[in-house]
Amino acid sequence: MVPLIGIEEEYLIVDPRTRHVAPRAAEVLAAATDVLDVVQEITRFQVEARTPPSADLSELGSQLRTVRKEVADAARSCGLAVVASGIPVLGNVMQPPLTDDDRYLQGRVLYRALQDEISICALHVHVDVPDEEHAVYVGNHLRPWLPTLIALAANSPFFVGRDTGYASWRVISWGRWPVSGAPPYFPSYRDYELALRSLAESGALLDAKTVYWDARPSPRLPTVEIRVADVPLDVADSLTLIGLIRALVVTSLEAVGRGDRGLPVPAEVLRAAYWRAARDGLLGDSMDVRHGTLVPAPVMAGRLLEHVRPALAEAGDLTFVQEGLDRLLRQGSGAMRQRRVHSRGNDLAEVVDDLIEATVA
Repeated sequence: MVPLIGIEEEYLIVDPRTRHVAPRAAEVLAAATDVLDVVQEITRFQVEARTPPSADLSELGSQLRTVRKEVADAARSCGLAVVASGIPVLGNVMQPPLTDDDRYLQGRVLYRALQDEISICALHVHVDVPDEEHAVYVGNHLRPWLPTLIALAANSPFFVGRDTGYASWRVISWGRWPVSGAPPYFPSYRDYELALRSLAESGALLDAKTVYWDARPSPRLPTVEIRVADVPLDVADSLTLIGLIRALVVTSLEAVGRGDRGLPVPAEVLRAAYWRAARDGLLGDSMDVRHGTLVPAPVMAGRLLEHVRPALAEAGDLTFVQEGLDRLLRQGSGAMRQRRVHSRGNDLAEVVDDLIEATVA
């Protein structure tokens, strides 16, 4: 049986006149009365859209297009716009205004200046798994492929008026948090439980939801949640990533069923691979952490496709995802598109204008 998938996408609210992020998410939410499921996020610059669970990528695509359009229409009715970008291109976001919520305000006390760059937007993919223990072992199997997903999804090169030199600055910024980035390798479920207990004792966790690893057992759903990707520029790229991620989970579950708990890639090697993928995206070399070698990023993407090919074929997604991946590699990531637009006139306002258009294309 093909597992169900649920999607969360985060978007930024911008003023289309200044192109700066605008702390007016509450107005957009109030105007978005007919949207499937759109909720507040940690800052007033952001909203989050959620889809109902589905096993069908085409249905998920229709849902994402609908929700993007309806959120954009709601924003337009308030004189605003929405963009799908991993970080704000323009605007003053240091010490961002937080949404009125006791939990977010407690986080300000606990995490302090870490929240200065918290206005970040990601794609979260929930895939059904039998239980939390399976989710932990699936995370072990996903670890070697997370840098490749970072490179494919990279969509955050510009941050508040400057070119960071990275394809995904969101990944770098987010990696400073105490429980973020790639999950540790856990030889047993007991090791996972002990790690959470120690993290809680250290004070690094506000609650179970602040286990922010890029692959984790969901704290509220019977799923493994993969949250490694920048929010993609358009729905087509989202669907390609979603298809690859579900196939990775299915492939991992099959391995776990055979008693295979995954390759224990050293954390320091995986951290370096993250940095490389976030810096270069699809334009440079990626590290194949299974072998400790550098290969061109498109070659690594091809290896990912071959790894999950049987799962894609079983789900009926192979042609769709293969064509989507070919398109992504041919046209480039969101970060590459942002830089192409910027190169035409050296004007970040034009980048924001293009993001506004592409988000609902």
